Amino acid sequence: MDDILKAVFADIGIAVPRIAYVGAANGDNPEFFGRMAGMIRAVRECTIIHALTCGKADVKKAVKTINSSDAVFVSGGDVEAGMEVLREKDLTGVFSELHDQGRLLFAVSAGSIMLASQWVRWPDPDDDSTAELFPCLGVAPIICDTHGEADGWEELKSAVSLCPEGTVGYGITSGTCLRVTAGTNPTALAGSISRYVRSNGVTAKGTDLLP
Repeated sequence: MDDILKAVFADIGIAVPRIAYVGAANGDNPEFFGRMAGMIRAVRECTIIHALTCGKADVKKAVKTINSSDAVFVSGGDVEAGMEVLREKDLTGVFSELHDQGRLLFAVSAGSIMLASQWVRWPDPDDDSTAELFPCLGVAPIICDTHGEADGWEELKSAVSLCPEGTVGYGITSGTCLRVTAGTNPTALAGSISRYVRSNGVTAKGTDLLP
């Protein structure tokens, strides 16, 4: 993770940045926060503030924390649960506004999927035909999955199969990073990124995205 985080800090471009941590996907679990904040601080001196969003959290305080940050980190957990929290607290627009202002947003695991355009769910887990897409934050105009290499990116392929022709889904392998910048094609960091493409009604493996 060190090389990836060094690239993140280089993109932030501030000597001692202030980073807002969003843990909506894991219920603001303090152990998640401690572990991730420790990993980030180990690479560069910075201030990391937990913007609490779950339960009876003070939403105005969370918004103030996020808006006053130099960058925002969205932690892992459950994608659908995290998006439900952000929608219930009317916080989804905050992330788009920061992105439009040029603020850097980065994430891990479920948080990465939340920053993308949409994701897949099964209202009936025992019936594959119930698969449907639901909206995410849309900061990155892509579909992606994380550390799904062990099962052959089954969820990513299901998501792409529900999308229009030409859609590309990105599989972010463990230990790698996908950088998405407005006006340019996504780029890979620290390793190859799997790509799945919807073409002629079929979702198939495309060429990997290489660093």
